Amino acid sequence: MRRFSEALYFITLTLWVGGLWAIGYLVAPVLFATLADRQLAGLLAGKLFALIGWVGLVSAAYLLLFMLIRLGRSALKRGVFWLLVAMLVLTVLSQFGIQPLLAQLKADALPREVMESVLRDRFAAWHGVSSILYLLQSVLGLLLVVGAGRGLK
Repeated sequence: MRRFSEALYFITLTLWVGGLWAIGYLVAPVLFATLADRQLAGLLAGKLFALIGWVGLVSAAYLLLFMLIRLGRSALKRGVFWLLVAMLVLTVLSQFGIQPLLAQLKADALPREVMESVLRDRFAAWHGVSSILYLLQSVLGLLLVVGAGRGLK
């Protein structure tokens, strides 16, 4: 059972961090470059970012629980543990703070598109904050992948 849970640890980490990189730096740019309708591209990208946010929440829960069960209190002394906590915090901020705010700004702009409304600047500012948090998550994820094996020993 130990080998299975350890394999699941690495698979979960790969799914989360790989998903972050694939969606944020491959899929979303291709959507905006390919689709003539930027609103549709944004809608699809937003749904994918929300999905990877949920993947992140579930992944972080498993990864942190696995480390705590496997290493006990010594997990709290591992950099990998705190990288996971930081990524979880960023995911929570994005999923339950910034994303709902962006959705509300879009709804408030109706019947116009948010980028064609007086809310454009607020939306752009919060979208920028979201992008910075996503970049930070991606870099932390990269550090996690590099240090994943060391975090379990």
